[in-house]
Amino acid sequence: MATKGPEVVTDSKEIAEIYKEFSKFPSLSKASIGPEVISQYGGKYCNIYTEWSQRDLERAEWVKFCRQYIMFYDEDSIVYTGPSGNCTELQGELLTEESPSGIFKAVLRKHTNKKGEEKQFLEIWNKNSKEKSINLSGLDMHGKVYEDDQFGCLVWSHSETHILYIAEKKRPKTETFFQTKPQIDMTEEDEDSIKPEKQKPVKGDVFVYWEDWGEELVKKSTPVLCVLDIESNSISILEGIPDHISPGQAFWAPNDTGIIFVGWDHEPQRLGLQHCTNRKSGLYYVDLTGGNCEQLSSQAKAVWSPRLSPDKCRIVYFEGDVGGPHHRCSKLCMYDWYTKVTSTVVDIVNQPGEDGFTGIYSSALPQNCWAMDSQRVLIGTPQRSRKDLLVINITTRNVTSLTSGSDAGSWTLLSIHQDLMVVTWSSPNCPPSLKVGFLPAAGKEQRVTWVALNETKILPGINWKILTFTPPLEQKNPKFPAMNFEGILVTPSEREEGAPTPIIVWPHGGPHSVFTAEWMLYPVTLCRLGFAVLLINYRGSIGFGQNSVFSLPGNVGSQDVKDVQFAAEFVMKEEFINTSKVFIIGNSHGGFLASHLIGQYPEFYKACAMRNPVINIASELGATDIPDWCTVEAGFEYTTGQLPTPPLLEAMLSKSPISFASQVKSPVLLMLGEKDKRVPPAQGLEFYRALKARGVPVRLLWYPDNNHSLSKVDAEADGFMNITLWFIKYL
Repeated sequence: MATKGPEVVTDSKEIAEIYKEFSKFPSLSKASIGPEVISQYGGKYCNIYTEWSQRDLERAEWVKFCRQYIMFYDEDSIVYTGPSGNCTELQGELLTEESPSGIFKAVLRKHTNKKGEEKQFLEIWNKNSKEKSINLSGLDMHGKVYEDDQFGCLVWSHSETHILYIAEKKRPKTETFFQTKPQIDMTEEDEDSIKPEKQKPVKGDVFVYWEDWGEELVKKSTPVLCVLDIESNSISILEGIPDHISPGQAFWAPNDTGIIFVGWDHEPQRLGLQHCTNRKSGLYYVDLTGGNCEQLSSQAKAVWSPRLSPDKCRIVYFEGDVGGPHHRCSKLCMYDWYTKVTSTVVDIVNQPGEDGFTGIYSSALPQNCWAMDSQRVLIGTPQRSRKDLLVINITTRNVTSLTSGSDAGSWTLLSIHQDLMVVTWSSPNCPPSLKVGFLPAAGKEQRVTWVALNETKILPGINWKILTFTPPLEQKNPKFPAMNFEGILVTPSEREEGAPTPIIVWPHGGPHSVFTAEWMLYPVTLCRLGFAVLLINYRGSIGFGQNSVFSLPGNVGSQDVKDVQFAAEFVMKEEFINTSKVFIIGNSHGGFLASHLIGQYPEFYKACAMRNPVINIASELGATDIPDWCTVEAGFEYTTGQLPTPPLLEAMLSKSPISFASQVKSPVLLMLGEKDKRVPPAQGLEFYRALKARGVPVRLLWYPDNNHSLSKVDAEADGFMNITLWFIKYL
């Protein structure tokens, strides 16, 4: 007799309670390992500092908190681990970094005064107290400090006497032509002697447009390298940086002789950087004494995420081609500081071989990613539908997985110090867990023993598995025929006898992105409510080899659409799924696919929900921060200053979901972010008006102060409730 399981939960209060329960699981954002301490009894121990993020639904904001652990060990075996005290909420911290010795800590903090003005302070802490608090806003040397992952950094010099960070360049003060102030007569000599910050405001420039770096980097236009001298409290803005580049991801050169950084070309235009690793950029070195700046990497490539080895002899970084798909397989390159020789450590993988290695698809290396021997680098990267930890030997070029034979799920390296690794692991039915383990000697890397610092339990009643799909012969790509794709199916484990499960089909955005088998709030909560969820990594996804990525441009709206439909129909046949209760959801390019599918297969999907979808590539071209996306995905090469032509616009329109809007029958829920620069809300409005005019049930939710991700806590929670109730309405 089959076990009777719950039907789909339909009560809004119960749905809200389940969402509230699942949203409490925090995610790890940072870990650092303190210096080794030898106790009076001869044992060794260290402290592990971790930072976590959690949704607070009552306050409608993300809460950041820290927790510390103590770990006793003997050589390379862990004797004891445990938490040290309770969690503590972090207030106003934007960036933090411990000094190399572990004695000091730098904190960039924001503080809002009684007038509502936000100030930024740079604080220096020792083990016992706060030593300094410097009002960066009051010094008025630069604009706001960058705290983002793209440019931002907070780095101690090796001597621990200076701190390096990135800030917005100070802009000249402006005023209108009609502003009147008391005038003081000055001679030319007087004017020349006035300090720059005291010079007259520039008239008529109040409303001059400053181009920024796009989605999630709004108001970040012209970054500068800043150095704080801790002893004198003085700040200097580094000179010598070429005018045509924006510096970021900086760190101190060996012996503190200068600064190494990534510089992104911003002439003749700034294209959106978020999730785009294909922007022209280089690895640079600026000498602190002479102010000379030289490029260390090749001239016409995209580079990112440089990291200096512990012996301060080598720099590894990612490199890829400029233009084309926004994210794809990249090289791991290495620059030898003393021989000045650049080499490729891991090359691009077009088609995975027998070893199964699919290439590197990481958007960033951890700040600490080198083994103690300065011969091995650790990388977390998607490998098909999982994220694995890889160790790469820079001498032998061997790539070994540390996690392929371990628990199913996905792994992320947070930090490594003295070969002690701190990682996080999760799966679609298990929240993030913090683990530690020692990296074994070279050649024995697969023998890691992982010890959990915080225990998380697999949620009962939820199963998942990875499915592989082989496109039928007529749907194979002629250029890349030997290619399959995958999906992650999350299902309620208990079903009522004779009652097949309704399913939600979910293609990812990007399109050159991937779903990995990890904890995701929406899918797991929908599953707990009684839905099966199919997350689809169609051809074009990263993690499957470079050929997968390059198979999609020029074929959007057809190859990706057919992949999603094939996967959905395959699961209908093979699993215990209710074929009359199929729903679809998608974000960004996933919304592009969802709106295509309800137009091309109008009888298949009961209802549809989409967040910031691409609807009309042609009309998006002039409004998005990534116009090259429109051109490349339509099958054309993008050139700066490119003007639209009738053939280009016709191709874009023919590949867009708006072309099938007249065939849509499924009820549609649209969720749009008012401040989305990637897929401006006019895209969703265009679809809303087209459907409304044709009598299709459509509902539009408009989220002020939200960008493309719709990740503000209140918008995310409201979106979940509305999606769930929309699907329940049409069950």
